[in-house]
Amino acid sequence: MTAPLRIPVVIGSVRRGRQSIRAARFAVDRLASAGADAALLDLAELDLPIMEERLHMRDDPPPGLELFSETIASADAVVIVSPEYNGSMPGVLKNALDYIYGEWFRKPVGIVTVSAGGYGGVQLHNHLQLLFLRVKALPVAHMAVSNVSRNFEEDGEPREAQYEKSFAGFFETLEWYARVIGAAVGEGS
Repeated sequence: MTAPLRIPVVIGSVRRGRQSIRAARFAVDRLASAGADAALLDLAELDLPIMEERLHMRDDPPPGLELFSETIASADAVVIVSPEYNGSMPGVLKNALDYIYGEWFRKPVGIVTVSAGGYGGVQLHNHLQLLFLRVKALPVAHMAVSNVSRNFEEDGEPREAQYEKSFAGFFETLEWYARVIGAAVGEGS
């Protein structure tokens, strides 16, 4: 029997009344249902201040930063759930991602983009792909959620069956990369 994959879900918004939390709850629930060790990594709870220096260059990390770093470093894969703000990512997400670097090395990343409108955050997806490639992570799966408050309940249950099918394909891809990379890393030890 294979060990459960460790896949944290980072919610990339701290906005009041954020709707993307609905998609994040959905992702955590479906990952756990598929046998993954999934937990929500909420930037609102981590409360990271504006980055002055990367974690590895500091001897005084802000509270929450070491947890963020350790969670990403020990993960088999990571899911980012984020709304699109003005055609890109929320500043709080960029800030958190900039704090760490080596933790992302060869890490499979699934990106769930969210919008209140009909486009599902497609511009954000492009920006996150480039960012993750730059830090040597592997953005391997994408899912777009349009009209999030209309398509998901507050607790994360989808109102449209299409999201179950989309997430199943999303997870299948993410799981494959995580297992292949995990096996390759294990062979190299």
